[in-house]
Amino acid sequence: MLSKGSNNGLPGMAFPSRISTLMLSMFATFAALYVAGRLWQDAENRVYLVKELDRITGQGKSAISVDDTLKIIACREQQKKLSALEMELVAARQEGFVSEHSQETKRTPKKRPLVVIGILTKFGRKNNRDAIRKAWMATGAALKKMEDQKGVIVRFVIGRSANQGDSLDRGIDNENKQTNDFIILENHVEAPAEFPKKTKLFFAHAASNWDAEFYAKVNDDVYVNIDALGNTLAAHLDKPRVYIGCMKSGEVFSEQSHKWYEPEWWKFGDGKTYLRHASGEMIVISQALAKFILINRSILRTYAHDDVSVGSWFIGLDTKHVDERKFCCSSWSSGAICAGV
Repeated sequence: MLSKGSNNGLPGMAFPSRISTLMLSMFATFAALYVAGRLWQDAENRVYLVKELDRITGQGKSAISVDDTLKIIACREQQKKLSALEMELVAARQEGFVSEHSQETKRTPKKRPLVVIGILTKFGRKNNRDAIRKAWMATGAALKKMEDQKGVIVRFVIGRSANQGDSLDRGIDNENKQTNDFIILENHVEAPAEFPKKTKLFFAHAASNWDAEFYAKVNDDVYVNIDALGNTLAAHLDKPRVYIGCMKSGEVFSEQSHKWYEPEWWKFGDGKTYLRHASGEMIVISQALAKFILINRSILRTYAHDDVSVGSWFIGLDTKHVDERKFCCSSWSSGAICAGV
C-alpha cells in the first residue's frame, strides 16, 4: 500500500506532464508545416528544373550544370519577390498612394533653350549696352518673356578690373543690380590682350550653366534680329557639332607695329594666312562644341584675336563649318541676322 505522503504527491506531477505534452504537440505541428513547405518548394523547383532540362536537351544540350541549376533557382526566387512587390504596389495605388518619383515623371519636361547669347562688353561702354537693351535685347519682364517664349537667353559678359573693387567694378555691380543681365567673370581681368581668353571663358561658363542647343558670342556694337536668328538656327538642330558664322581668312601680320600683329605668326606657315574661321562679330556653336571648350579650356590655346582662336579649336575636330552670309554684320540688309554699328 502507498503511504499517505505518497498519495499527496500525485496531483502535482500531472500538471507539468500536460504542459510538456502540449509543447511537444505544437513543436511537432510547426516542424510538420516547415517540412511540408520545404518539400512543396523543392517539388516545385524540381518540376521547373525538369522542364528546363527537357527544353535544353531538346535544343541539343546533354544536361545543365550545377551553376545553371543554382542560377535557375535564384531566378525563380527573384521572380517571386518581384511579383510580391508588384502586388504591394498595386495595393498602394488603390489606397491613393503615388510616389514622389511618379509625380516628377508626369511633369512636362522643361524645354531646352535654343541659344544663349553672350554680348562681350567692356568698361565705359554703358551707352552701347543701353542702346542694345532698347533695340533688341529687352529688359526686365520682356527679357524673361524672350527666354520663356523664344528660348533665347541674352547676357552681357564682362570681367573684373585689374584693381578689383574699384569704381569700375562698382559701376558694373550697380548696373547689374538694376538690370540683372550680366555674366560677370570673376576670375578674368579686363584687358585688350585678354579678349580671346574672355571669349573662351564665356563659352565655358555658358555651357556649364545653361543646357542649350546653341551658344553665341557677339560684340557690344552688333545688333541682332532675334527672330531671324531663331529661324536660321532651327535649320541646324540636326547637326551635333556645328560652327556657324561669316567665314573668312586673312593675312597674318608679323610686324609688331601693325594693329593686327600676331605674336605667333610663324605657326601659320610661310604663306602667313589664317585658317578659315568665323568673323568675330557673331559666332554660333552647338552644344557639343561648347562642352568641348568647357572640358578643355585649360589647354586650348588663344591667339591675338578671339575669332582666330575659336576657329583653331575646331579645325582638328569632326565639325561642320557653316558659312552663313547672314552673319556678316558689316551692313543691315533684308533677311540679315546682325548688323554692326
